[in-house]
Amino acid sequence: MSNSNSSLAPVTSGSMLPALVTAGDERARTRFVEFFASNIRNPHTRRAYARTIGEFLAWCDRRGVKALDEVRPLHVAAWIERQTRRYSAPTVKQQLAAVRHLFDWLVTGQIVAVNPASSVRGPRHSVKKGKTPVLEPGEARKLLDAIETDGDAGLRDRALIGLMVYTFARIGAALSMKVEDVYSERRRLWVRLHEKGGKRHEMPCHHNLEQYLLAYIEGTGIGGDPKGPLFRTIGRRTKRLTRTPLPQANAWAMVRRRARQAGLATKVCNHSFRATGITAYLKNGGTLEKAAAMANHSSTRTTQLYDRRSDEVTLDEVERVGI
Repeated sequence: MSNSNSSLAPVTSGSMLPALVTAGDERARTRFVEFFASNIRNPHTRRAYARTIGEFLAWCDRRGVKALDEVRPLHVAAWIERQTRRYSAPTVKQQLAAVRHLFDWLVTGQIVAVNPASSVRGPRHSVKKGKTPVLEPGEARKLLDAIETDGDAGLRDRALIGLMVYTFARIGAALSMKVEDVYSERRRLWVRLHEKGGKRHEMPCHHNLEQYLLAYIEGTGIGGDPKGPLFRTIGRRTKRLTRTPLPQANAWAMVRRRARQAGLATKVCNHSFRATGITAYLKNGGTLEKAAAMANHSSTRTTQLYDRRSDEVTLDEVERVGI
């Protein structure tokens, strides 16, 4: 079953619909399912929304609410207060957004008269710097150089990590690439990334990344399958690439394993390489505006969350404590 279909399973199966939804008429049930099936295209967002909304409606049911049109702002506010004691502010804000988005959809579909979540405020949260672990340039270089490239797995892993470092690509965009998304133009290798919202983002390759990608494609023989996934799983018996796209969880496990093998103390994740590349670019004289364009950010405020140059200033100041 594909990711898209599996993410729809919890909300398209009648036996799994929340009680407040099944209590309504056929039009309400259909509108509820359509919220996930046609209104939310990203499978990760769909799964997260389904989980959050399912929990909220079950909570309402336990408190005597029997239908969607009986949900009041007080119910939403009480649930958000409960969630604030259990989760971080960003998580609770995302949960409130899911509930608000659902009821907006129900209002426009004339299932309920008003959105009970529209007047509820989430917890205050202000972020000036991201929390993603970032590698020093030397650490990133050590990680890449430590990957053995005498087999398909090593060639793939070096190419994937290099892609995230040198293009600031999100792991989701990297793993959705096809072989044909690596192409030559103007005597240079380019990559085509498929970002959120169906956006297509094209970038020329750094000379190191060009080397990694060519070695990977040529060394594994996937160049003859342009419509196939660029990054694939490895067959347990053959140790060769399959035609199955590499899942995000597998990529995360690979990154952690490669970091341990390279002897890195930093607990890296897939997103670490996006922040690592952006910070290294800015330290070498790059501009925030260009970094935002390269990362496909709509605002430089988002890019600033990945700029970790201030960490070095802080460390320098700490060392001034001459005791």
